[in-house]
Amino acid sequence: MRKKRVERTIAQDHSKVCFKPCGIERKLLERVVLDEDEMEAIRLSDFEGLYQQECADRMGISRTTFSRMIERAHRKIADALLHRKALSIAKEVYQGEQNGIK
Repeated sequence: MRKKRVERTIAQDHSKVCFKPCGIERKLLERVVLDEDEMEAIRLSDFEGLYQQECADRMGISRTTFSRMIERAHRKIADALLHRKALSIAKEVYQGEQNGIK
């Protein structure tokens, strides 16, 4: 059985943000989706310059979870930049939320 997902604190909604390489129509590009919690991890760690423990505390998660999340986010961003893919930020929808359960 899967462990219950810890509710994460997200300070801003970035779900309407998308980046793409210049000169290529978006419909022709592969897309990489950055989850909203991964975007928040990028904001806190890379933009705000906070240490991982402080980022984790602000998001209400463990430092090891934060570490895995920031690593995933960096890999996705690198993939989009290096392989000329569109990058978009999306809110995660979980099985329970789809059925009206939170």
